[in-house]
Amino acid sequence: MKKLKIGLIGAGNIARTHLKAYAKLENAEVVAVCDINPANLKKTCDKFGIPEEHRYNSVEAMLAAEPELEAADVCVWNINHAPCAIAALRAGLHVLCEKPMAYNTKEAEEMMAEAEKAGKLLMVGFVLRFSPENTMVKEFIDSGVLGEIYYSKATYLRRHGNPGGWFANKALSGGGPVIDLGVHVIDQTRYLMGSPKPVSVYAMTSDKISGRKLKADIEWRASATGENVCDVEDFGVALIRYDNGATTLLETSYELNGPNNTSKALFGTKGGVTIDSKSTRVYTDISGYIADVEPSLPSGDFDVIFANEMAHFVDCVQNGTPCRATAEDGIVVMKILDAIYESARTGHEVILK
Repeated sequence: MKKLKIGLIGAGNIARTHLKAYAKLENAEVVAVCDINPANLKKTCDKFGIPEEHRYNSVEAMLAAEPELEAADVCVWNINHAPCAIAALRAGLHVLCEKPMAYNTKEAEEMMAEAEKAGKLLMVGFVLRFSPENTMVKEFIDSGVLGEIYYSKATYLRRHGNPGGWFANKALSGGGPVIDLGVHVIDQTRYLMGSPKPVSVYAMTSDKISGRKLKADIEWRASATGENVCDVEDFGVALIRYDNGATTLLETSYELNGPNNTSKALFGTKGGVTIDSKSTRVYTDISGYIADVEPSLPSGDFDVIFANEMAHFVDCVQNGTPCRATAEDGIVVMKILDAIYESARTGHEVILK
């Protein structure tokens, strides 16, 4: 079986998750890794058996020294998504880029233009699209179980979960939980609703409790903390309107005096559905009686979901399978993210074109 030769750009926490997923595939192999952080590079490459001669301290060095590479996987700071992805595309590689697609919409559009010019695949890492529950709910929706979906709730709340490091540094990340966590549930709900076009956003963000010191461990921490900078929001809420009349309510946080919550909910004319980490439940009526239905499905932990995502990327490259997380999708979500921050800044609704 021919293995797709992949170069990994970045060697932090998410890169290790990607490497673990690729290790499950028989038709793909990560043959080279680059990172500007020597400690991260050594730790990751040692763990996954990447030889010394295939470790690089820059994307330029890796691309120049590894002519057999066919694809690149971008797992770096948001501010570097576009430069690294564009460099790989110009080198003739297919690219999988972690979410968010870029630092802003302009950069995302530049990435897609380069992919079209190169004739290469540019896939965005919207990993929740590849969960078993997402696949199941999409089948329900496509078969008409929920009817017309007119409202959804996209919720990703951490009680005490600012990871610090580059995530908390706006110059590197572009923002806090909105662009880091909210991006997941915005994309997932929009995808399940049939990918409608966003027409307006009204939003609020705050940073009222991000500096609090607690005697509790941070829920998740960046692999390399760097400078102790925190200038991003700790909470965001937004109302997103689509061209088909549907609306999504987003709530997301790094710090919030409330419970952790990663639920999504969609409401239609025939039924509704809630999706969280523990269960998926359909709310409908049967023969005139209100009924709750909890379908059974295989376990979908993050190892499974990421393996599904990487398998799809490899399949798209090797077999021309239509991509389920396109650059076009990434640009639409970037427009929503930019509009959330602009609306929060101005206090006014932002109309999208």
